[in-house]
Amino acid sequence: MAFYEGVFFDFDYTLGDATQCIQAGFYGAFEEMGLPRPDGEAVCRAIGMTLEDAYTLLSGDGDVGHRAEFRRCYVRIADPLQVSQTRLSPGAVELLDWLNAEGVRVAVVSTKRHTTILRVFDHYGLSDRLSLCIGGEDIQRPKPDPEGALLALERLNLRREAVLFVGDTLIDAETAHRAGLDFAAVCNGTTPADAFSSVPHVHIAPDLAELQDWLAGQKLANL
Repeated sequence: MAFYEGVFFDFDYTLGDATQCIQAGFYGAFEEMGLPRPDGEAVCRAIGMTLEDAYTLLSGDGDVGHRAEFRRCYVRIADPLQVSQTRLSPGAVELLDWLNAEGVRVAVVSTKRHTTILRVFDHYGLSDRLSLCIGGEDIQRPKPDPEGALLALERLNLRREAVLFVGDTLIDAETAHRAGLDFAAVCNGTTPADAFSSVPHVHIAPDLAELQDWLAGQKLANL
């Protein structure tokens, strides 16, 4: 195929690291709900899930009302910290700059609210690097359902075969597969590289710098 016309990224542990504020949100919400503080590493492993599913995984509580209460508590605590405590992943700025210079459309497809992601991008002066941001409030069915990825395809008028989906979890891999998109894993998060070997993928990158090198090689191979 020709070089990709679009690249869709997950956000948390792919382009950015919001561990500090996410953990603060979980710790504070669990305390307010009278629950024991969850293990910090377990919170990190739940990043990428919806807040409700992460709550149930960590608490064992599937009550609908409690899940909704957790979201309210979490957002109130974590939201004011999102911009100041979110760091971009190493190589993110360079990769986004390179993709823009190559004329590749860049989108973020995340379970995180798009308003939060855009605030972070604006904070770092990178808003103009994004063609589109699809967040949890834009869809009815979160990843691994392909709704968000398919919506991005529609809004950017891109063909499935011309788009690469980049993420750090098996949820992202399944999303890409169900949307009919090539998938590249980037191992910035808690999912080890070998976990991706059994799922459809075109590349497994240890970090964003290596992903950029691989994409540059793909471009040269198609000249």
